[in-house]
Amino acid sequence: MNKIYLDHAATTPVHPEVIQAMLPYYTDFYGNPSSVYSAAQKAAAAVAEARESVARLIGAAQPQEIIFTSGGTEADNLAIKGVAMARANQGKHIITSAIEHHAVLHSCQDLEKYFGFEVTYLDVDQKGLVNPAELEKAIRADTILVTIMLANNEIGTIEPIKELGKITRNKNICFHTDAVQAIGQIPVDVNDLGVDLLSLSAHKFNGPKGIGALYLRRGTRIVPQMSGGAQERRQRAGTENIPGIVGLGKAAQLAGLNLSKKMEQTRRLRDKLIRGIETKIDRVILNGPRDDRRLPNNVHFCFRYIEGESILLNLDMLGIAASSGSACTSGSLDPSHVLLAIGHPHEIAHGSLRLTLGLNNSEEDIEQVIQVLPGIIGKIREMSPLYDG
Repeated sequence: MNKIYLDHAATTPVHPEVIQAMLPYYTDFYGNPSSVYSAAQKAAAAVAEARESVARLIGAAQPQEIIFTSGGTEADNLAIKGVAMARANQGKHIITSAIEHHAVLHSCQDLEKYFGFEVTYLDVDQKGLVNPAELEKAIRADTILVTIMLANNEIGTIEPIKELGKITRNKNICFHTDAVQAIGQIPVDVNDLGVDLLSLSAHKFNGPKGIGALYLRRGTRIVPQMSGGAQERRQRAGTENIPGIVGLGKAAQLAGLNLSKKMEQTRRLRDKLIRGIETKIDRVILNGPRDDRRLPNNVHFCFRYIEGESILLNLDMLGIAASSGSACTSGSLDPSHVLLAIGHPHEIAHGSLRLTLGLNNSEEDIEQVIQVLPGIIGKIREMSPLYDG
């Protein structure tokens, strides 16, 4: 049986063209771009080209608005803590949602615990959507930052960022979005969305791990969170990860190619998978929206009377890689905070399965999962004292 990888929301395989683009910067053009000799300037030119590619992918007006980081987590930390500290004299109130990635939630909690900020955590509806009216209601005179993710990493919900952005602009409040799961899956344009800061990570769209970026709109002030040299216009110190940056730039180029066609193909496989599971397995709950407010590559179910970990182990024995939610919390025994936030009780939240599509997935992969999953669910349920047949 062929191995089937359906955990692209956790990480993606590096595209062969990305690997080829990176290799010379390990072997031939390894100079420090801050140096003046020609070999180093070759590296500096590669960084500039990658910055342009990332800016182009997200519609940034200037390449200089892109700050390279070690990944999405650092980009989130830099955005949230950087803005909070830069604007602390104007107020100490931040608004986020209850279903953010832990890089955002824990950054906000750090600001509460150590620096005296107040954070409002907006509830979401049963599909995981933030209500713009609730954001408007939560804004106070001392609100300095709103941070709401573009797309949820577990259930695939695409938030109404454009509507939320209009509200923050009217109130002159800084607006950040964690777009780590959205880049490469849907079109993203920072000006259309109305955001001041945006986080992304290369390994979520067939780039290398350990490299990401923060979009920082011109005129938006942050306090740097890493002290040292003058790299990244003094916003993020440290010698640049040249191969990683080149890989991110190449992945950004590839992500923008034929995106509408890729979305259509992925959406077709996603819908086939959803229909197959709902047709062949009873007492299942699809989490997240069924319409265009769902990421094209995301399928997320809860199965009653079952533990998600048991499903994953059985799938793995058949060569199918999947997850029960965020890869960053896979070692935790607690149920997903996202599933609890959309209203699931603990016993249902524990029985979750996330299948996320990406590069090289095929019709045959989907058919194989639809064929084997009902038997796995049935076998595990037979062992459950709660299952009544």
